[in-house]
Amino acid sequence: MEQNLTPHNSKQRVLVGLFAGLLSFIFSLGLMAAPAKATGVYDLPSLGVGSSTWVVDSAEVISLANEGKLSSALKQLAQKTGNEVRMVVIRRLDFDETIDSFADKLFANWYPTPEERANETLLVMDTLTNSTAIRTGEAVKAIMSDEIAKSVASETVAIPLREGNKYNQALLEASDRLVAVLSGQPDPGPPSQQELNIESTFASAEETDDRSATVWVVVLLVLATAIPMATYFWYVGLPGR
Repeated sequence: MEQNLTPHNSKQRVLVGLFAGLLSFIFSLGLMAAPAKATGVYDLPSLGVGSSTWVVDSAEVISLANEGKLSSALKQLAQKTGNEVRMVVIRRLDFDETIDSFADKLFANWYPTPEERANETLLVMDTLTNSTAIRTGEAVKAIMSDEIAKSVASETVAIPLREGNKYNQALLEASDRLVAVLSGQPDPGPPSQQELNIESTFASAEETDDRSATVWVVVLLVLATAIPMATYFWYVGLPGR
Protein backbone atom coordinates (compact mmCIF):
# COMPACT_ATOMS: atom_id res chain seq x y z
CA MET A 1 0.00 0.00 0.00
CA GLU A 2 1.55 3.31 -1.01
CA GLN A 3 2.02 5.75 1.83
CA ASN A 4 1.84 9.48 1.14
CA LEU A 5 4.05 11.82 3.13
CA THR A 6 2.05 14.53 4.89
CA PRO A 7 3.56 17.99 5.38
CA HIS A 8 3.77 17.17 9.08
CA ASN A 9 5.89 14.05 8.49
CA SER A 10 8.00 15.89 5.95
CA LYS A 11 8.79 18.61 8.46
CA GLN A 12 9.68 16.00 11.07
CA ARG A 13 12.19 14.41 8.73
CA VAL A 14 13.72 17.76 7.87
CA LEU A 15 13.88 18.64 11.57
CA VAL A 16 15.66 15.38 12.44
CA GLY A 17 18.09 15.97 9.57
CA LEU A 18 18.87 19.48 10.78
CA PHE A 19 19.59 18.31 14.33
CA ALA A 20 21.78 15.46 13.06
CA GLY A 21 23.73 17.92 10.93
CA LEU A 22 24.08 20.29 13.88
CA LEU A 23 25.43 17.55 16.12
CA SER A 24 27.92 16.49 13.45
CA PHE A 25 29.03 20.09 12.95
CA ILE A 26 29.50 20.69 16.68
CA PHE A 27 31.47 17.46 17.01
CA SER A 28 33.83 18.45 14.18
CA LEU A 29 34.37 21.91 15.68
CA GLY A 30 35.08 20.32 19.04
CA LEU A 31 37.83 18.26 17.47
CA MET A 32 39.32 21.37 15.91
CA ALA A 33 39.23 23.26 19.22
CA ALA A 34 40.79 20.43 21.21
CA PRO A 35 44.29 21.19 22.49
CA ALA A 36 47.22 19.60 20.67
CA LYS A 37 48.18 16.18 21.94
CA ALA A 38 51.37 16.01 23.98
CA THR A 39 54.30 14.18 22.39
CA GLY A 40 56.17 11.45 24.22
CA VAL A 41 59.49 9.85 23.31
CA TYR A 42 57.77 6.77 21.90
CA ASP A 43 55.45 8.86 19.73
CA LEU A 44 58.46 9.73 17.55
CA PRO A 45 60.13 7.51 14.94
CA SER A 46 62.73 5.11 16.29
CA LEU A 47 66.04 6.35 14.86
CA GLY A 48 69.65 5.43 15.40
CA VAL A 49 73.20 5.81 14.11
CA GLY A 50 73.21 5.97 10.33
CA SER A 51 69.49 6.70 9.98
CA SER A 52 68.56 8.66 6.87
CA THR A 53 66.15 10.89 8.83
CA TRP A 54 67.71 14.16 10.00
CA VAL A 55 64.69 16.31 10.85
CA VAL A 56 61.58 15.17 12.74
CA ASP A 57 58.97 17.94 12.70
CA SER A 58 55.89 16.60 14.48
CA ALA A 59 54.78 20.19 15.15
CA GLU A 60 54.65 20.89 11.41
CA VAL A 61 56.24 24.34 11.64
CA ILE A 62 59.11 23.80 9.20
CA SER A 63 58.43 24.29 5.50
CA LEU A 64 59.14 21.38 3.15
CA ALA A 65 61.75 23.44 1.32
CA ASN A 66 63.64 24.29 4.49
CA GLU A 67 63.33 20.74 5.82
CA GLY A 68 64.99 19.65 2.59
CA LYS A 69 67.81 22.17 3.07
CA LEU A 70 68.39 21.03 6.65
CA SER A 71 68.39 17.36 5.71
CA SER A 72 70.82 17.94 2.85
CA ALA A 73 73.27 19.93 4.98
CA LEU A 74 73.21 17.45 7.87
CA LYS A 75 73.57 14.48 5.52
CA GLN A 76 76.65 16.04 3.92
CA LEU A 77 78.11 16.74 7.36
CA ALA A 78 77.70 13.08 8.35
CA GLN A 79 79.25 11.84 5.10
CA LYS A 80 82.29 14.14 5.40
CA THR A 81 82.99 13.96 9.13
CA GLY A 82 81.01 11.08 10.65
CA ASN A 83 79.30 13.54 12.98
CA GLU A 84 75.53 13.22 12.90
CA VAL A 85 73.09 15.96 13.91
CA ARG A 86 69.37 15.41 14.23
CA MET A 87 66.73 18.03 14.94
CA VAL A 88 63.38 17.29 16.57
CA VAL A 89 60.47 19.74 16.82
CA ILE A 90 57.41 18.82 18.89
CA ARG A 91 54.27 20.79 19.66
CA ARG A 92 54.03 20.20 23.40
CA LEU A 93 55.43 18.07 26.22
CA ASP A 94 53.61 15.87 28.69
CA PHE A 95 52.59 17.80 31.81
CA ASP A 96 55.28 16.14 33.96
CA GLU A 97 58.04 16.48 31.35
CA THR A 98 60.63 19.22 30.78
CA ILE A 99 62.55 19.87 27.59
CA ASP A 100 65.72 18.62 29.31
CA SER A 101 64.19 15.39 30.60
CA PHE A 102 62.61 14.78 27.19
CA ALA A 103 65.95 15.35 25.42
CA ASP A 104 67.73 12.99 27.85
CA LYS A 105 65.19 10.22 27.26
CA LEU A 106 65.16 10.63 23.50
CA PHE A 107 68.97 10.71 23.28
CA ALA A 108 69.21 7.54 25.37
CA ASN A 109 66.44 5.85 23.38
CA TRP A 110 67.97 6.56 20.00
CA TYR A 111 71.56 5.94 21.08
CA PRO A 112 71.56 3.46 23.99
CA THR A 113 75.34 3.01 24.39
CA PRO A 114 78.21 5.51 24.81
CA GLU A 115 79.70 4.18 21.58
CA GLU A 116 76.53 4.94 19.65
CA ARG A 117 76.22 8.40 21.23
CA ALA A 118 79.86 9.36 20.62
CA ASN A 119 79.43 11.22 17.33
CA GLU A 120 75.80 12.24 17.80
CA THR A 121 74.19 15.62 18.39
CA LEU A 122 70.49 16.00 19.17
CA LEU A 123 68.64 19.33 19.13
CA VAL A 124 65.08 19.32 20.51
CA MET A 125 62.52 22.13 20.44
CA ASP A 126 59.04 22.45 21.99
CA THR A 127 56.91 25.01 20.15
CA LEU A 128 54.38 25.49 22.96
CA THR A 129 56.97 27.09 25.24
CA ASN A 130 59.73 27.65 22.64
CA SER A 131 62.16 25.83 24.91
CA THR A 132 65.19 24.10 23.42
CA ALA A 133 67.70 21.50 24.57
CA ILE A 134 70.80 19.99 22.99
CA ARG A 135 72.67 16.76 23.74
CA THR A 136 76.08 15.66 22.42
CA GLY A 137 78.24 12.54 22.59
CA GLU A 138 81.81 12.37 23.92
CA ALA A 139 83.53 12.52 20.51
CA VAL A 140 81.48 15.60 19.66
CA LYS A 141 82.49 17.30 22.91
CA ALA A 142 86.12 17.07 21.81
CA ILE A 143 85.24 19.22 18.78
CA MET A 144 82.39 21.35 20.10
CA SER A 145 82.54 22.44 23.72
CA ASP A 146 79.51 22.31 25.99
CA GLU A 147 79.57 26.13 26.04
CA ILE A 148 79.14 26.31 22.27
CA ALA A 149 76.44 23.63 22.34
CA LYS A 150 74.51 25.54 25.01
CA SER A 151 74.94 28.76 23.02
CA VAL A 152 73.41 27.06 19.97
CA ALA A 153 70.31 26.21 22.00
CA SER A 154 70.02 29.37 24.10
CA GLU A 155 71.08 31.93 21.49
CA THR A 156 71.26 30.67 17.90
CA VAL A 157 67.85 29.00 18.18
CA ALA A 158 66.28 31.11 20.92
CA ILE A 159 66.91 34.57 19.42
CA PRO A 160 64.80 34.04 16.25
CA LEU A 161 62.07 32.48 18.40
CA ARG A 162 61.97 35.47 20.74
CA GLU A 163 61.83 37.80 17.75
CA GLY A 164 58.60 36.26 16.49
CA ASN A 165 58.48 32.44 16.45
CA LYS A 166 60.79 32.20 13.43
CA TYR A 167 61.16 28.41 13.56
CA ASN A 168 62.58 28.00 10.07
CA GLN A 169 65.20 30.68 10.59
CA ALA A 170 66.11 29.29 14.02
CA LEU A 171 66.87 25.80 12.74
CA LEU A 172 68.60 26.96 9.57
CA GLU A 173 70.95 29.17 11.59
CA ALA A 174 71.52 26.37 14.11
CA SER A 175 72.34 24.00 11.25
CA ASP A 176 74.84 26.46 9.74
CA ARG A 177 76.61 26.91 13.07
CA LEU A 178 76.67 23.22 13.97
CA VAL A 179 77.92 22.21 10.51
CA ALA A 180 80.72 24.80 10.71
CA VAL A 181 81.91 23.78 14.17
CA LEU A 182 81.62 20.02 13.62
CA SER A 183 83.52 20.38 10.34
CA GLY A 184 86.48 21.90 12.21
CA GLN A 185 85.83 25.46 11.08
CA PRO A 186 85.85 28.48 13.41
CA ASP A 187 82.66 29.00 15.39
CA PRO A 188 80.62 31.74 13.66
CA GLY A 189 78.91 32.46 16.96
CA PRO A 190 75.26 33.28 17.62
CA PRO A 191 73.33 35.70 15.40
CA SER A 192 73.49 39.37 16.23
CA GLN A 193 70.45 40.68 18.03
CA GLN A 194 68.81 43.99 18.59
CA GLU A 195 67.82 45.11 22.06
CA LEU A 196 65.67 42.27 23.36
CA ASN A 197 62.77 43.03 25.65
CA ILE A 198 62.44 40.56 28.50
CA GLU A 199 58.66 40.76 28.08
CA SER A 200 57.86 39.58 24.57
CA THR A 201 55.24 41.54 22.65
CA PHE A 202 54.16 38.35 20.88
CA ALA A 203 51.49 36.11 22.30
CA SER A 204 52.88 32.78 23.43
CA ALA A 205 51.77 29.58 21.74
CA GLU A 206 49.87 28.67 24.91
CA GLU A 207 48.03 32.00 24.93
CA THR A 208 47.18 31.59 21.25
CA ASP A 209 45.81 28.09 21.89
CA ASP A 210 43.70 29.38 24.81
CA ARG A 211 42.25 32.23 22.73
CA SER A 212 41.43 29.91 19.85
CA ALA A 213 39.70 27.48 22.19
CA THR A 214 37.65 30.34 23.71
CA VAL A 215 36.52 31.52 20.27
CA TRP A 216 35.41 28.02 19.31
CA VAL A 217 33.50 27.61 22.59
CA VAL A 218 31.63 30.88 21.95
CA VAL A 219 30.84 29.80 18.39
CA LEU A 220 29.55 26.45 19.61
CA LEU A 221 27.31 28.09 22.25
CA VAL A 222 25.82 30.49 19.70
CA LEU A 223 25.15 27.70 17.22
CA ALA A 224 23.73 25.39 19.87
CA THR A 225 21.26 28.13 20.89
CA ALA A 226 20.38 29.82 17.61
CA ILE A 227 19.95 26.87 15.27
CA PRO A 228 17.49 24.87 17.43
CA MET A 229 15.42 28.05 18.01
CA ALA A 230 15.30 28.86 14.31
CA THR A 231 14.42 25.25 13.51
CA TYR A 232 11.65 25.23 16.14
CA PHE A 233 10.00 28.38 14.79
CA TRP A 234 10.26 27.07 11.25
CA TYR A 235 8.57 23.84 12.37
CA VAL A 236 5.74 25.20 14.52
CA GLY A 237 5.34 28.50 12.71
CA LEU A 238 5.85 32.03 13.93
CA PRO A 239 3.52 33.24 16.76
CA GLY A 240 0.33 34.84 15.47
CA ARG A 241 0.37 33.05 12.13
